[in-house]
Amino acid sequence: MSRRKLLVGAVAAAALICLVTAQDIPEPDKVPVGQLSVAEIEEQIQDCPLARDLTAHKLATSPPASSAVKQLFSILFPSPRPSINALLATAYISGPPNFLLALCPPNIDPSSLSVMVAFAVGGLMGDTLFHLLPEIFLGEEEGDKVRFVMLEPNKNLLLGVAILVGFLTFTAMDKGLRIATGGEGGHDHSHSHSHSAAEEPSAKSTSVDTNSSQKARSRKSANGSTKDPSPAPAPEVNPSIKLSGYLNLIADFTHNITDGLALSSSFYASPALGATTALAVFFHEIPHEVGDFALLIQSGFSKRKAMGAQFITAVGAFLGTVIGIVVQEFSDGEGRESAHGAGVVAENVGYGGLMGTSLTWGDMLLPFTAGTFLYVGTVAVIPELLETGSDRGKELRSTLVQFAAMATGAGIMLAISWH
Repeated sequence: MSRRKLLVGAVAAAALICLVTAQDIPEPDKVPVGQLSVAEIEEQIQDCPLARDLTAHKLATSPPASSAVKQLFSILFPSPRPSINALLATAYISGPPNFLLALCPPNIDPSSLSVMVAFAVGGLMGDTLFHLLPEIFLGEEEGDKVRFVMLEPNKNLLLGVAILVGFLTFTAMDKGLRIATGGEGGHDHSHSHSHSAAEEPSAKSTSVDTNSSQKARSRKSANGSTKDPSPAPAPEVNPSIKLSGYLNLIADFTHNITDGLALSSSFYASPALGATTALAVFFHEIPHEVGDFALLIQSGFSKRKAMGAQFITAVGAFLGTVIGIVVQEFSDGEGRESAHGAGVVAENVGYGGLMGTSLTWGDMLLPFTAGTFLYVGTVAVIPELLETGSDRGKELRSTLVQFAAMATGAGIMLAISWH
C-alpha cells in the first residue's frame, strides 16, 4: 500500500476518532451526534487537532494562488450572490453568439463547423468530467482548509439517478423530434440533419439554376422570339424542411433552458464551478447557434428573420436560469427552516432530505444538467465526427485536426482547475 493511501486512511480514521472522542466529553448543551447536520459535523471535524495540523500543512506547502484566470472570473462575476452571477453568465452565453450571426453568410455550410464543434465537445466533456462530476459526488475543494467527505446511504445512488434522468430527457426529446420530422433527423448539435435536408428533391433548385434560366429567357426576349411576362418565381422550400426548421427552434429553446439550469446550479454549488461551466457553455453555443442559423436559412428564413428567431430562443436560457434560482432558493430556505425553525435543532437534520439523505431538490439540478451535457457531448455530436468520405488522405487530415481541437477544448478545462 502506497504512502498516500496510508495517509488518506489515517486521516479518515483520525476524523472519526475526533468525533467519537468529542462525543464522550460531557457538556451541558451538547447536541447528540444523531441530531447533527452535515455542516455541524464538518465544523466539529475542523476543530480536531489533526484537522488543524493538516490545514496548517496545506497552507504552508501549497498556498492559494491567484491566477489570471481567477482574476478574470472575479471581474466577469463580481457579485457575492450566486443568483446575480448566474444571470450575468446567461447574458454572456446568449448575447455574443447571437450577435456573431450578423457576420455569418447566409449560405454557410454546417459541415464546415466540424472543427469548431470538436473544440466545443472537448470543452463540454472536459467541464463535465473535470468539474461537474467531481463536484457532484465529492463537493468543492476549499483552499484555506482540508475537507472531509462523509458518505451517506443512497446519496450517490440518487445523484446517479439524476444524471441518468438528464441523459434520458435529451434522448426522449431528440427521438421525439426525429419522429415528428418523419425520420429526417432530430436536433443534434452538429446539425448533420441539414445535409439530408439539402438533398430533398424539391430543395434542389439553386440560385445558379435560377440565374441561368433567367439569362436564357432574357436572351430569347432580346431576339424577339419570346417575351418574359413575369419574373421567375422563387424556389419553393420543401414543407418537411420548413417543419424541421420550426421544430429545431423548439428544440433550441428547450436546450437553452437546460443551459440556464446548468449555470444556476453550478453557481450555487461554487463560484469556480459556475465560471468554468459558463466558459464551457459559451464554447458550445457558438457552433450551436451558427448551425441552427444555417438550418433556418435552408428552411426558408431570411437572414434577419433567422437572427430574430435565434434571439427569441435565447429567452429559454434566462427562463432556465430563473427556474434554477427559484428551486435553489426555495430548497435552501426550506432546509434552513427545518434545521433551525423556532430555535430548535430538528431530529436528523443531516438526513432529512430526499429519501433520508441530506439532498434537496436544488441539489438534483447539477447532476441533471451533467446528464444532459453527457448526451450533447457524446450521442448528439460524436456520430457527426465519425462520418468519413472516400478520400482517405483528406479524412485522415480532418480527423487529426478534429482530435487536436477536441484535446484543446478539454485541455483548457483541465488547465483552469489544475493546481
